[in-house]
Amino acid sequence: MTTVTPEIRAVYGAARPGPMSLVAEGLRDIWSRRRLARYLVQADLKKKGTDTLLGNIWWVLDPLLQMLVYVVLVTLIAGRAEPDFPLFVFAAILPWKWFSAALNDAIMSVVSRERIIKQVHFPKIILPVASTLSGIVNFAFGLLPLAALIVLFYRDRLTIMLLLIPVIAIAQLAFTLGLAILFAAINVFYRDVGNLARHLLRLWFYLSPGLYSIDRIQHILDAQPVVALAFALNPFTILFEAYRAVIYEGTLPAFDSLAILTVASLALLGACTYLFKRLEPAFAKVL
Repeated sequence: MTTVTPEIRAVYGAARPGPMSLVAEGLRDIWSRRRLARYLVQADLKKKGTDTLLGNIWWVLDPLLQMLVYVVLVTLIAGRAEPDFPLFVFAAILPWKWFSAALNDAIMSVVSRERIIKQVHFPKIILPVASTLSGIVNFAFGLLPLAALIVLFYRDRLTIMLLLIPVIAIAQLAFTLGLAILFAAINVFYRDVGNLARHLLRLWFYLSPGLYSIDRIQHILDAQPVVALAFALNPFTILFEAYRAVIYEGTLPAFDSLAILTVASLALLGACTYLFKRLEPAFAKVL
């Protein structure tokens, strides 16, 4: 008869960590490896800056060029645009580029470091977190052309409400971080996630009020309850309207909607952290 020693009991008899324990462990991993996260962010920014001829200038030029494309498409071709449309659409392009770029980078953050993961033991959750945080720097650089647009062409829309942009960005960060952690883990097992995400993100933007206002499609929402529900549940309906309120309209954002989105995003972040920590032990085997 085999004697069950304390060592054997510790290995085989220990209860599997519960959801709250795994979430807490994930948060501790992020905080304890914050220096590693800072290093990864700096390395990512340096790499992106040296891989192109213009370097970091693209962080400023890219949203402006994308704005120009939509201005030509909507104003000249479709002939239906909001007043001061360049500023109107830029208020949506800026946060969307942060979200889409951060999510695409986070999806590949684990699988692109396959060799390091197999050789060095460290909490893998820091990889999608660093990818998301590096997007904040891109977002901050995007504020430079926004400031230039307002000062040079739309000085009448220069208000103190612009100082509320970081408040809205906090809600977006919580939402983006949750999805980044989720899809980084799923992509380890299903490599088609990256390709699928690019198409879904493009569709997501067009189904969000980025190129048009809610008022312009209100008649569709009134006639189609399902569409209206989809818009109400779309986080970027809240985010675009909030950014547009402080940038374009010079008014306070809907803080009640932002608060609901932030709470829901934190719940999503907790659930995605739990899932990541559950799947993390299998990463090295799959990779």
